[in-house]
Amino acid sequence: MWRLRAPQGPGEIRRIERWLATARVFLAISALVAIWMDPGEIRFSVWAFALLAFYIAQGVVIIIFLRRKQESTASFRILVHSADVIWPTLILIFITGQGNAFFLFFVFVLAAAAYRWGLWETVGTAGASVVLLWMESLAVRLGLLVWMDGVFESLGLPLLNKSVADFEPKHLFMRSIYLLVMGFLLGYLAEQQKQLRAEKAVVARIVAKARVEAGLAGTLQEIAGELLSTYGANLALIASQEVNSQHVFVGEARNFGPDPSVFRWLDSSNSDRETYMYDCPATTYYAWRTDSNGIKQFSVLGLDDAGIRIRNVDPIFLERIAQRYDFQRMIAVSFLFGREWSGRIFLLDPSLAGDREEELRFFQELVRQVGPAVYNVYLLSRLRRRAEAMERARFARELHDGAVQSLIAVEMQVDVLRRQSVRDSASVPDELGRIQGLLREEVLKLRELMQQMKSLDVDSRKLLSFVSDTVERFQRETGISARFFSGLAELNMPRPVCRELARIIQEALVNVRKHSRAKQVLVRLNASNGRWNLTIEDDGSGFPFSGRLSHSELDILGKGPVVIGERVRLIEGELTVESSPGQGSRLEISVPQRQEVVYGQ
Repeated sequence: MWRLRAPQGPGEIRRIERWLATARVFLAISALVAIWMDPGEIRFSVWAFALLAFYIAQGVVIIIFLRRKQESTASFRILVHSADVIWPTLILIFITGQGNAFFLFFVFVLAAAAYRWGLWETVGTAGASVVLLWMESLAVRLGLLVWMDGVFESLGLPLLNKSVADFEPKHLFMRSIYLLVMGFLLGYLAEQQKQLRAEKAVVARIVAKARVEAGLAGTLQEIAGELLSTYGANLALIASQEVNSQHVFVGEARNFGPDPSVFRWLDSSNSDRETYMYDCPATTYYAWRTDSNGIKQFSVLGLDDAGIRIRNVDPIFLERIAQRYDFQRMIAVSFLFGREWSGRIFLLDPSLAGDREEELRFFQELVRQVGPAVYNVYLLSRLRRRAEAMERARFARELHDGAVQSLIAVEMQVDVLRRQSVRDSASVPDELGRIQGLLREEVLKLRELMQQMKSLDVDSRKLLSFVSDTVERFQRETGISARFFSGLAELNMPRPVCRELARIIQEALVNVRKHSRAKQVLVRLNASNGRWNLTIEDDGSGFPFSGRLSHSELDILGKGPVVIGERVRLIEGELTVESSPGQGSRLEISVPQRQEVVYGQ
């Protein structure tokens, strides 16, 4: 992997250049104020005033140019930086003494190079400044100032009035050392800051690949592809083992072949544990082949769990994996997910261009940051599978206890009716009417179950029309008067919230039909004070309590619609139930519009 450096987009480059241009103007204006307060600092030279004024004008022109242009080119930045290097050298001609504050112009140039680029560009800027200072000193000692004063005097212009003693080598030597040391320090700090930003960007990019919708295999495939791309490796291996099991699961993704970066699980073998999950003193290590006296063997650089280097790591544990895979270099790191899974990630033939020990520490930290996100995907996927199994069991129970039992009863009643029709035909119409009503009720139950079993594809664009259709269908099928009102012209609601609100409305309408004996239902959806508010009220029998209970009070008392309460909690909402037995009930659901980011949403 190359030494990471945070990339700079056109917008960021333009912002940097604007900031530097503003700082340049501020520095020049401060210098003008300083020499106005103490003109003796420049020996009352009008030339110093003129140079600083020109410097300010240059900064203003650059600011205007950057505001007009969408981006600045590399040649433009180099040109501006070159001028910034020359200006301090010219200004110092007029400054007296060695400890003057105007040496800050050089510091600004070094800081600009560090901010624009990095270490070696800043050191190069310091070296160029030193060369210009010594060239200026040589020119002065050869009589440049005397010649310029003679020209200015002949033209009737003010003299420079600069002492040659200020350009003595003994004075310039410490200035040169100061510039070189300052350039190295500023460049090093800038390089470290850019490196840190780049590492954070890599971690954030890989963590973002952990999505519940992609599933565990899809998440591992995307993460393995990112690792292959980042490190330039040929093959990524992920070996994992459940703590209480001896079975080892191994998957691979290749950076070549017909399907590059496609993650696939490998067939297990009895030697997988010795090949991949061997005991190793190093948590993270880098191994490479060496040729010593014609004998090829491995050398290992290892780190412990705290990132401290382990000396003299015996490479004997690499024998089995070296027999199975042909590679010259390998980097590996161990991981532990909760108390359930342990494993190891291998990258074969990676390209480590930077310091190997630092690259190992970054890889170790990368896996530690990405690991919890992958584990969350695993837990959520498992939780989803269990929820789906429970939901299927509930549907089966509903069908068995409801529709199946009712249809069996209908079959028995039809049989009885058939037998009675021979003796008493007058009661047949009444019995048929009752059976018809029973069948109609079971048809409604089956339709409700089918609606609940369907996967909902509802987003903010479809939610209002979906709710309107649901309420209209409810009225048509049950004969209960139902209306839907919303004061929202459009929604900007996350998909998970849309899905849960749709399910809540469906569940509430089912409860109304089954339990309330209501004649009217009203559904409202509005927004206020940064929250979405859903209200469902009916004029039925109400809940078995009187008054108004909050979400926490419903949980403590064990009252209210449990399924709706759980769905409200999933979207970080609040449920309030108001009940008046014999007169009706009212459900109020309030959901914050700013939802926290959750993996997979």
